[in-house]
Amino acid sequence: MVPFTIRLGVFLFLFFVAVPSAMADETARISGADTAWILVSSALVMLMLPGLALFYGGMVRRKNVLSTLMHSFVPLGVITIQWCLIGYSLCFGEDIGKFIGGLDKAFFSGIDENTLNGTIPDFLFSMFQLMFAIITAALISGGLAERVDFKAYVIFIFVWTTVVYDPICHWVWGGGWLGELGALDFAGGTVVHISSGTAGLAAALVLRKRKGFPGPMMIPHNLPFVLLGAGLLWFGWFGFNAGSALAANESAALAFANTQVATAAGMIGWMLMEYIKIGKPSALGAASGIVAGLVAVTPAAGFVTPLWSIVIGLLAGVFCYFAVIMKMRLGYDDSLDVFGIHGVGGAWGALATGLFVTIGGTGLLAGNIQQVVIQIVGIAAAGAYSFVVTYGLATLLEKTIGFRVDEESEEMGLDNTQHGETGYNMV
Repeated sequence: MVPFTIRLGVFLFLFFVAVPSAMADETARISGADTAWILVSSALVMLMLPGLALFYGGMVRRKNVLSTLMHSFVPLGVITIQWCLIGYSLCFGEDIGKFIGGLDKAFFSGIDENTLNGTIPDFLFSMFQLMFAIITAALISGGLAERVDFKAYVIFIFVWTTVVYDPICHWVWGGGWLGELGALDFAGGTVVHISSGTAGLAAALVLRKRKGFPGPMMIPHNLPFVLLGAGLLWFGWFGFNAGSALAANESAALAFANTQVATAAGMIGWMLMEYIKIGKPSALGAASGIVAGLVAVTPAAGFVTPLWSIVIGLLAGVFCYFAVIMKMRLGYDDSLDVFGIHGVGGAWGALATGLFVTIGGTGLLAGNIQQVVIQIVGIAAAGAYSFVVTYGLATLLEKTIGFRVDEESEEMGLDNTQHGETGYNMV
């Protein structure tokens, strides 16, 4: 018979070693805290779409407010279907040549309620990433506002997401060449903002200027909408950035703090430039500075300290302000400054990540200039690819089904001609 002391020793070993190890294995498979946080984060990012709709909708003329709102809402339908069919697989499927994912996850093949991605269900990971694809497509509409044909826009965002967003997402986050090179993009400075900003510029050049641009009648029709939209974007962006940690951990907390700090600095930077230039900080400028700060901190959110986030946000407000001013001097009609804010802000944020990263990597501050070079390669590659492919796609649509509405429809307003409705039924 085994002595009691030996049996007691075996029991204590199992209790203090084997049982905790089993619990650790279970935790490694799925985390309730992580799952709950990413569920909330996904919903927060979805809320950014109504925020963007109000932000963009308030900046156009009254006759185009509904059409502009629709440009932000319709991607919720179109891109969701694209994502379920092929988008998720093209981004995160088996790598093909470091350029694109395969179709092994098309139609969510091989995924069920028990399939995990890290410590969260794969379905949840896919829905969180879906929200990024949706907001990216919607952001482009800022360059097309007040003159794009709605049916052509629907086709455009479906095809653009497939041939531009999905490859760039795979390059950085899905096992592609930029991620392998070591490019840092915590929450989408390259994947979301550079790609959408340069796409908005390319499409705007194909569509040409709005009738009467530039002119006194192009002023925003509802600045309270713009401020409310900016506030909702700020709120939703906590899920955008902090959720990109994909866990309820210290990285999420850091990204949350950096998001708040950089956004505040971005607003101050833009208002400061307006005060210096015209003597009055505007509500539109404050809202624009908020978005500039949000955009710039996105790639750096989990990689820098809050003090450097102040620098990133403050300079984003300055750089994006001058980018918008340059639009008027260069004469192109990016209706709602998607390139000036998202393209320029995203590029600055990606570069700043290489300059100031001290957490999860090293950058120029630690003498690692190679990281800066890698970030520049990512900026150039994503920007050039998005611009060239978008320009070709927009040109193809214009020459086939027509990408821009006719002059009469533009004069009447897209609310009436594209949707048969008006935003304000007042005498």
